Amino acid sequence: MFDGLKDKLSSFRKDAAEEVEEKAEEAEAEAEAEADAEADASAEPEAEPAAEAATADPEDAAADVDTDVDETEADPTPDLTDDDGSSSGPGRFKRAAAFATGKVIIEEEDLEQPLQDLELALLSSDVEMSVADRILDAVREKMVGETRAQVETTNQLVTDALHDALVEVISVGQFDFEQRIAEADKPVTVVFTGVNGVGKTTSIAKLSRWLEERGYSTVLANGDTYRAGANEQIREHAEALDRKLIAHEQGGDPAAVIYDGVEYAEANDIDVVLGDTAGRLHTSNDLMAQLEKIDRVVDPDLTLFVDEAVAGQDAVRRAQEFNDAAAIDGSILTKADADSSGGAAISIAYVTGKPILFLGVGQGYDDIQLFDPEELVDSLLGDDE
Repeated sequence: MFDGLKDKLSSFRKDAAEEVEEKAEEAEAEAEAEADAEADASAEPEAEPAAEAATADPEDAAADVDTDVDETEADPTPDLTDDDGSSSGPGRFKRAAAFATGKVIIEEEDLEQPLQDLELALLSSDVEMSVADRILDAVREKMVGETRAQVETTNQLVTDALHDALVEVISVGQFDFEQRIAEADKPVTVVFTGVNGVGKTTSIAKLSRWLEERGYSTVLANGDTYRAGANEQIREHAEALDRKLIAHEQGGDPAAVIYDGVEYAEANDIDVVLGDTAGRLHTSNDLMAQLEKIDRVVDPDLTLFVDEAVAGQDAVRRAQEFNDAAAIDGSILTKADADSSGGAAISIAYVTGKPILFLGVGQGYDDIQLFDPEELVDSLLGDDE
């Protein structure tokens, strides 16, 4: 899962560490050269001005005295240029001073090329541009000006900075789904939305199994009264899982179906109502109006957006559009096991402000897993060997 992105992040870590080490070695060489020059200067014999003055012609000495002193010659400011005329600047002296104490300072120029390469790697992995920019800024903030002991590995510093940057963008809005279910008044109503063909109905069945394994009973409600065959599809899942299905005829009111599901749950002590809705685009005014009515009539506890991880930036864009139109609470990404890029998994939470809650990782009812940002980042930055 997300192997392509993992390879690109590995390349960045290697290149960034090598670049920083190269710059550190240059600073080390400069520091040693300065130390040698100072040692040579201190070893030169001092001039004897008194003896020279005694042998000099008094009249010549008097003639050499110039009462008009050039202010520029009297300027005590040291010359901060190298032998080739280039400015050495305070950064170089700071690096040299740090090296003398056994440390190396990382500067922005050390990361310039590696960060450009990282940006290209993220964008080519379908990471949304604003998310890529935030990751780059976070890595830069965490590394520039950082000092490390010469015995430490730069690779670890790069890895730590990248780890923190990725966790920051992926963890936006994250909450404990199971705890939310446990603490909410029962029945808990969860409505699923998204475009056609991304796995909403299958995700409902998977989540029903997931909840059952944790001791929660569920009822399925088919609010997709728009699509022919929708009742048959969800009924197959309900029968396979031995769940009660609430459904109306095609063309019925989706809000009424899910409301009936809530009433059934209340009457039969069911913990969670899982409500399907018709696949739609955010521009489908009549279908978006259905969602608004469901919100008014049912007032669901959670509205989850479902899309395919392999859709990349299209999934990110749709998540943002649905969130703007219907205020989602979180996302489920299907087909994550088939996604090499990982762009949607990296981007959706940061763009919408709402977390990814589950990943679909196969076709079976058990092939769903809680989304854990730390776990994902650890897998992306895992051992390359």
